[in-house]
Amino acid sequence: MADYDLIIRNGTVHDGSGGAPIQADVAVKDGLIASVGAGLTGSAAREIDATGKVVTPGFIDVHTHYDGQATWDSHLNPSSNLGTTTVVMGNCGVGFAPCRPTDHEVLVQLMEGVEEIPGTALDEGLPWTWESFPEYLNTLDGRARDIDVAALFPHGPLRVYVMGERGVNREAATAEDIEQMKVLLKEGMDAGAVGFSTSRTLVHRSSSGDLIPTYKAATEELKSLGEVLSGDRGQVFQLISDWEDVDDEFSILRETSEKTGAKGTFTLVYIDSQPELWRAQLDRVEQAQQAGLDIRGQVLSRPIGMMMGQQASMHPFYRRPTFLALADLPMAERLDRLRDPEIKAKILAEENVNPHIFVRIVNGQYGKMYVLEDPIDYLPSTDRTVAARAEAAGEDPESWLYDYLIDNDGKNLIYIAAANLTDHIPDLLGHPNTVAALGDGGAHVGSICDTSANVYVLTKWVKDRQTFDLAQGIHMLTQQPAELYSLNDRGLIRQGMKADINVIDFDRLALRTPHVVHDLPAGGMRFLQAADGIDATIVSGEVIYENGEATGALPGKLVRGSRPAPAATASG
Repeated sequence: MADYDLIIRNGTVHDGSGGAPIQADVAVKDGLIASVGAGLTGSAAREIDATGKVVTPGFIDVHTHYDGQATWDSHLNPSSNLGTTTVVMGNCGVGFAPCRPTDHEVLVQLMEGVEEIPGTALDEGLPWTWESFPEYLNTLDGRARDIDVAALFPHGPLRVYVMGERGVNREAATAEDIEQMKVLLKEGMDAGAVGFSTSRTLVHRSSSGDLIPTYKAATEELKSLGEVLSGDRGQVFQLISDWEDVDDEFSILRETSEKTGAKGTFTLVYIDSQPELWRAQLDRVEQAQQAGLDIRGQVLSRPIGMMMGQQASMHPFYRRPTFLALADLPMAERLDRLRDPEIKAKILAEENVNPHIFVRIVNGQYGKMYVLEDPIDYLPSTDRTVAARAEAAGEDPESWLYDYLIDNDGKNLIYIAAANLTDHIPDLLGHPNTVAALGDGGAHVGSICDTSANVYVLTKWVKDRQTFDLAQGIHMLTQQPAELYSLNDRGLIRQGMKADINVIDFDRLALRTPHVVHDLPAGGMRFLQAADGIDATIVSGEVIYENGEATGALPGKLVRGSRPAPAATASG
């Protein structure tokens, strides 16, 4: 009988702490790391030769939206195929529990609008085997999947469940409403939610175009709900906001942390229209940390980039009446009609009818639209903008873009850096009180594929720019996010830790350009992305991906609440 289940031999082990790497073997038994050291003796059921390769903890992504997909899909890509072994979902106040049967469509429209997941896919895919949040967790617990999932308790469904139509219409919660919400929130936290989430941004809207139930929910409502959280249990309050009043918004996280010891986290990105906001936010984070409060910003390693085109879910012409009349035609027939000069002239003379907020944001901003070429460049040069290409061709940019999007059999795409296109990305990533996140795995499936932002830390900021060394980059993706959610049994390669591991050929590590697939329920489309150089991804000691291909192993579990550090590690 073998001594171990798996030994990874001769690798350069970056243990996730940010410290110097060592040449070592890693032995795994019963889903845990049994030993780390050079020249380990003993036999194993399987060995992986990691000579010349980097061995890291599995990546931990704390900002995803797999709330629906995790109920119907056993493979949580595009996260699991890119080295992520644990995800936190339920962010931004949207999710599917608690929910009365009469409100199913309300929450579907909310998720479809806020996180751009096709309503048809949700309608067909969601099993709705729950009403309460604990019942939802039980559904998650009952499905085999490739990686671990943890869930935040979302504010939107909670508000709708308690307040009904008043909640949908964003009416003020009464004292009785708030007390009822607190009872349900506590029930969810006791069942294993890792925290509570909310959204207070105009960008988030239902698919009907209406503002979300939580938009501008009273600050006092949120502070009262925050009182349910427990710092002793490692719980987290997650927030996204427009930050119209920086002090008022930050006070929600600060007062929650002061009263309960719970952690706080929020979306922190560079916005062109508010160029000093990120500094003001970090000032308040630093002040909170100095006061002993654990509040951290979540930052993205690259611009928030939307992809638009005929194959994507939206583009600058997709809601213009003449285009809408052709939208349901087969692609080849639609493109043939769109090439007609008269139809082109009609479309260019029209405006979009009730377009997605993303299209409204970028309307006419051709200097911020980039032609997407292979391999994708997330920090493109200005000569690749639609404005520059149109000027070089001596054409109007809108007309040039129209033709570009119907060329190449409609496969051409544009990339739009909607926010966070800034030289300050390294400042945000490298700050001691931020966490690399915001990949939005499972969301914006037809226009955004930022889940690979974790790998981008390594390809752009470590390998290409050498802004951070490899140990720092791996620490950002492993121990740092694990600490935020008190998942202290993972994020490090140490004896006794959970055996979530990546074996990476760092010299070959590179992101491929996203591609379109139609594999959602009801045939819905989404963007997926792959990477070269991730040789193996291991969850609880089982290889789930090898050379980019799923092995069929499904060791992933629901993580209920915080996780203590193993005794062997804690004492070491």
